[in-house]
Amino acid sequence: MLCGKPQDSPTMPGYELPVGTCPDMCPAAERARREEEGRLHRFEVAPGCFGKRPRADPQRAVKEYSRPAAGKARPQPSLLRPPSVLLATVRYLASEVADRTDASRAEVAGFVADRLRAVRLDLALQSAGDAESVVVLEAALAVLLAVVARFRPNAAYGPVDPVLLQAQVQEGFGSLRRCYARSAGPHPRQPFFQGLFLLYNLGSVEALHEVLQLPATLRSCPALRTALAVDAAFREGNAARLFRLLRTLPYLQSCAVQCHVGHARRRALAHLARALSTPKGQTLPLGFMVHLLALDGLEEARDLCQAHGLPLDGQDRVVFLRGHYIEEGLPPAGTCKVLVGSKLGGRTLEEVVMAEEEDEGEDRSKSQA
Repeated sequence: MLCGKPQDSPTMPGYELPVGTCPDMCPAAERARREEEGRLHRFEVAPGCFGKRPRADPQRAVKEYSRPAAGKARPQPSLLRPPSVLLATVRYLASEVADRTDASRAEVAGFVADRLRAVRLDLALQSAGDAESVVVLEAALAVLLAVVARFRPNAAYGPVDPVLLQAQVQEGFGSLRRCYARSAGPHPRQPFFQGLFLLYNLGSVEALHEVLQLPATLRSCPALRTALAVDAAFREGNAARLFRLLRTLPYLQSCAVQCHVGHARRRALAHLARALSTPKGQTLPLGFMVHLLALDGLEEARDLCQAHGLPLDGQDRVVFLRGHYIEEGLPPAGTCKVLVGSKLGGRTLEEVVMAEEEDEGEDRSKSQA
């Protein structure tokens, strides 16, 4: 299953879920225990307190994920954060952690993914209404998508497993979509997040099937229609239409689809190589490549061509010589400033996550689809 194993119903028959009462992002008991064990993350340490035994800052410490174990006592209500505190925790991660410049993107991604996983677990272990649960899960997923999109797998960034991060995104989609399915709804942002699900799983037969099983009223919403159009262009290998659509997507939708951009560019380049390669070599201007593939400039176009064995003629033109095109390893990730980064438009991540930006974005995408 794309959504992973159900992890948000860990209850036993006859067990009544508690209502969380913890007022802090991290329960006091956990803060004290992690202080004692020396397991505070540096993001959680009180300012100026970096001695042998750092002290937790109650305004910065965030509950870490702890896997539920068989036979382990169920948490007391005082250890569970209610939905209002969980939403405040997600906002804190978006506003104070996601944009930190004193840490690598990998460190930020690892911390945020773990703390958001704890948010989902707290929500699953207590009694909460579907409407407030959906709001928390939507915000948490939006933050995770944005943070993972900024992460680039690189040994210099630290030991963060990109596969684990991708699994966390799928788990976030699973928790949210199961919440949609078991609630009466309607939820205002459901079409937007169902569209994000399809964009993140672009080209997946299973994801497309699940989206097509949604009610027609949802599938007719602009966000889902746009996602379906992007998926169709991706499947057909229609690079011109695909990248034209990708340019119009709002920020969060662009974050969701970013993991597929490198593969789409490689496939488009392979199609060009098959169509244009000759013994003497046909050429195309690099500027054309920049426009067609929504690259961030001539330098990225040069790097992309050279990574696939295509020579340049010294006049900013790529030469398609028969037998020169190669595919080795993963396609270059690129910087995606045009397709992703530029779409923040001066807003903070918190503003994007908490605002209903999809209304404006859907209208724009609808006019382009």
